[in-house]
Amino acid sequence: MSTPRFELSPTTRFADRASDYALFRPSYPAAAIDAALEGLPADRPLVAADIGAGTGISSRLLADRGVRVLAVEPNAAMRETADPHPDVTFVEGAAESTGLGAASVDLVMCAQAFHWFKPAEALAEFRRIVKPRGRLVFLVNERDNEDPAMRAYNTAIRAATERELSEGMRRAIDDALHAALIPAVPRSFPYAQALSRDGLVGRARSASYIPKEGPRYEQLLRDLDALWVAHHGADGMVTHGYRTFVWVVEAGA
Repeated sequence: MSTPRFELSPTTRFADRASDYALFRPSYPAAAIDAALEGLPADRPLVAADIGAGTGISSRLLADRGVRVLAVEPNAAMRETADPHPDVTFVEGAAESTGLGAASVDLVMCAQAFHWFKPAEALAEFRRIVKPRGRLVFLVNERDNEDPAMRAYNTAIRAATERELSEGMRRAIDDALHAALIPAVPRSFPYAQALSRDGLVGRARSASYIPKEGPRYEQLLRDLDALWVAHHGADGMVTHGYRTFVWVVEAGA
């Protein structure tokens, strides 16, 4: 049996990768943010808690829509690396204990992080801090293996790590919602990320399981260079395809 992600020191695991994470992790499509906010009150400012906010990728997307965001992130390096936004305030806290007040936010968002949490405890905390007519939203970017460049990238990552790439992030959310008797079916949206030659390396290095030195790392660099040669466009960029999955759970569910 594999070790649950929440037992693998998630609060410190990305400390030496924060810069690559901020620069090269994919964002999320506008349609996913539309789905997260659809139907919420438009007659007053909204407050959101972005749990496991990392370097604030999803936080800034919400803030750009006029939402005031409390970005809850336990990793100091990630908080310190985040680009500032006037409507984003970083808070040191964990998914299971955010430090936020009860019924204090209209929206709880968790983007690409739920698999690091203790699921039952995190869901209980999310329900504690969300307002009675608020909602919980989960976002996951999943690599589209139908995309040739992404398929080559996945092959390079598997060789570097000697591990299979799973759909664990999506499954963690489905399993937690099912265990909590919360019916929710995700919507999905296409997304694409353009990466330069150096960006391919930065994207790989942002993952916690990628070696940063040694023979496997050197082979990874060769594989990514070959990927760039085979798949870059006239602008020198390689486009990676994703599917973004969005779960929207009303607070009363």
